[in-house]
Amino acid sequence: MKKLYKLILKSFLGSFVFTFFIVIFVLLMQFLWVYVDDLVGKGLSFKIIMELFFHASITFVPMALPLAILLASIMCFGDLGEHYELVAIKASGVSVWTAMRPLFIFSILLSAMAFVFSDSVKPVAMLKFKTLLFDVRRQKLAFDIKEGVFYKDIENYVIYVDKKGKDGSTIYGVKIYDHTDRDGNNKIMVADSGKMSLSPNQRCIIFSLYNGYNYTEDNSNKQTFKFNRPFERMSFKEEHLKFSLASFDLTRSNEDMYKSYQAMMNIQQLTTALDSLEQHYDTKQTRFAQGFQQRLGNYEKAKNIDFKSNVEPLNEVKNDTLSPPVLSRIPLEWPLIDHLDPQVKRSVLDAATGNSRTAKENVAFNRQDLGAMRLNIKKHRLELHKKFTLSFACIIFFLIGAPLGTIIRKGGLGLPVVISVLFFVIYYIISTVAERMAEFGDMNLFLGVWLSSIVILPVGLFLTFKATKN
Repeated sequence: MKKLYKLILKSFLGSFVFTFFIVIFVLLMQFLWVYVDDLVGKGLSFKIIMELFFHASITFVPMALPLAILLASIMCFGDLGEHYELVAIKASGVSVWTAMRPLFIFSILLSAMAFVFSDSVKPVAMLKFKTLLFDVRRQKLAFDIKEGVFYKDIENYVIYVDKKGKDGSTIYGVKIYDHTDRDGNNKIMVADSGKMSLSPNQRCIIFSLYNGYNYTEDNSNKQTFKFNRPFERMSFKEEHLKFSLASFDLTRSNEDMYKSYQAMMNIQQLTTALDSLEQHYDTKQTRFAQGFQQRLGNYEKAKNIDFKSNVEPLNEVKNDTLSPPVLSRIPLEWPLIDHLDPQVKRSVLDAATGNSRTAKENVAFNRQDLGAMRLNIKKHRLELHKKFTLSFACIIFFLIGAPLGTIIRKGGLGLPVVISVLFFVIYYIISTVAERMAEFGDMNLFLGVWLSSIVILPVGLFLTFKATKN
């Protein structure tokens, strides 16, 4: 029995490691395809790119691990069935479930490791990945002046080149606008030709300009600005300008800025954050309800005052229709204000209209604010549940993959890949749609997170039952 278990484990582990890294690579290529425009042409060092890919790969583990287990289990038992090894195992009196037992125990261990990974490793990797990706996306493109285009990436300068030589460093028809004084295009340098080169330490770019002019307008005297502007023109045979490339360096943001996001938290941090958010939500909701009830109470007191009037009450008028033209048509005979002077009545109606609009705006603002707080609380709860769904998905996909392998009896990367991807796509679509409905819709939060597992689990149990019965 031990030799049989070693044979099965050896076959599974080889397929699992292979498929796991294949899935990670595919997901990494998908990431590269999405963000290729943010990475190309920015002069990023090999170290930065590898660091970004490494952190991205770690964040892909929750998606890659269940798929790798599913594919590896189908390949393992499919290969055993294809070479009639599974028939020999069953002929020797060993049931299919007994053959599956070591891999089932191994999948449980993987699910436990996946839970620890989701709680401790993934939040840190996600924090570093999102921070570095933000820094890379806001990074300027590498220094590259194009023909006939105003180049503005050097701070306080705009450079225009009419034509570039074949060597890429010789330039013709150069115009450089100096905006260091923040006073418009008052300093302009024009040259017939020039040459671009890097400084020895590659921290600056040097422009060597030939046969040109420096144009300067003096706007220091603001009183004579519109009538008299001293103008200065200086010619030169050769002039050298140096521009710092420090603004093109990648600046790293402080990771503390992003630690409050729910995806960057572990279970303990999520629980603490949820307690604080729910307490703040309840406090704000209670204060708003008390304030609104107090205003309503004052209205009830005023309504019950007997003004000894037999005039019919004013018909119901919506707050948003109380515009000045409408107010002019409102009858001044109203039970609550019938005893007042007409001008005072109009002032009372104007004040009441303003108060109504203020109350309406206050309700709309608090409704929006409380809605945003509820959404934030939902996101934290979703992230808390998702710490457990990864572990459970590992077991579910093993219960699907191993029986399928014994049924289809086909190993390799052909049919098993197709079936694995099909099941995983179904699981992923259900999970994504249900989570979005739970987050932004009316679906129950628990059902939204666990719906994909609830749908797929019976399939795994049914396949396991059919495989072990034959």
